[in-house]
Amino acid sequence: MSKFSIDVKSRTPIFEQLRHNITELALSGALAPDEQLPSVRALACDLAINPNTIQKAYAELERDGIIYSLPARGSFISSDLSSASEAAKREICAQVEDAVRRAKAFGISREELEALLEREWR
Repeated sequence: MSKFSIDVKSRTPIFEQLRHNITELALSGALAPDEQLPSVRALACDLAINPNTIQKAYAELERDGIIYSLPARGSFISSDLSSASEAAKREICAQVEDAVRRAKAFGISREELEALLEREWR
């Protein structure tokens, strides 16, 4: 069974789901630095999706510095994820800022937001 999951009913493209999934696993430590990822072919079989989709996700992950590839050896989790971690933090902060703006627009009070944050933080 694969560590990776996809939702074929989601509106998010499969390669994007896989890219996000691997990024989260790498940043959380669930995938160790220098850990080898499954080959494109093996993961495509495991998830029952087109190998080109896996290849596209791996290419974007490599571009983002999450993974690196070695010819004839495979793809591995990068040992330095600092730039990816900072990018993830910026993305999360932007999402929170957007959520706060939307909450204000829909009349949700600061106290309600703080209570929600406290509940979710635990």
